[in-house]
Amino acid sequence: PLTFHREGEALRCHRCGFQGPQPRVCPNCESRRIKYFGAGTQQVEAAMHAEFPKARTLRWDADTASDPEAHELFLQRFIDGKADVLIGTQMVAKGLDLPLVTLVGVVSADMGLNLPDFRASERSFQLLTQVAGRAGRGLLGGKVILQTYEPKHYAIQMAAHHDFANFYDTEIAYRRDLGYPPFRRLARIIFRDESESRARADAESAANILRARMAKLSLTATDIIGPAPCFTSRVNKVYRWHIILRGPDPSAVLRGWDIPRNWHVDLDPVDVL
Repeated sequence: PLTFHREGEALRCHRCGFQGPQPRVCPNCESRRIKYFGAGTQQVEAAMHAEFPKARTLRWDADTASDPEAHELFLQRFIDGKADVLIGTQMVAKGLDLPLVTLVGVVSADMGLNLPDFRASERSFQLLTQVAGRAGRGLLGGKVILQTYEPKHYAIQMAAHHDFANFYDTEIAYRRDLGYPPFRRLARIIFRDESESRARADAESAANILRARMAKLSLTATDIIGPAPCFTSRVNKVYRWHIILRGPDPSAVLRGWDIPRNWHVDLDPVDVL
């Protein structure tokens, strides 16, 4: 996916570094009705200036702070009171002690909930509780406002109340019912090729081979999810497909076997995106 940057009016990919001009016409349908969605830091900063023109804002993101020294400089500027409002990405959520912060707002707090990853709710809850912890760390108290389209989602509800115990109980029940870690283990196999058809063919061929091996080894407790395109299906002009093995020991189907060189195997993956 490409992100629009107001500075330079360019589209950029934050994974492979691709950059291109802002399109005036859709390259597929030639429509001129192009609209940008989402709320990036630049858009939030523009809205803040429009709504509170006298407020001193400080935007802290990968564009404005590209090295460790810049991060330290931005943090010190805010601690020294040289800005009234700090606008940032996830990097400002963790580990900062800002005793004068009394209000934290999270725009699109549910953005990560619908990612096709079994840890999506866990990561959203973790991020929201961390960013909420930036408010009220001093004697002044604090308030947290979450903007969301899914206010009844358990991760949102329990993050808003800092209810770690009930979040764990709810999340672990879902993991148990759906057979995800820690109750079963995962192995992810990724197939990459400059040709999408070859990447897909490799994944489909591998799935057939794995099913045959599982039957031969009587691995009835292990199942295969996929093959399917990865969530980020193309990076650096290379297409990506994947297969997920799920079971008590998914590596058993691969053990003692000369795995083809174009198979990229990730045991117990941190994510499946």
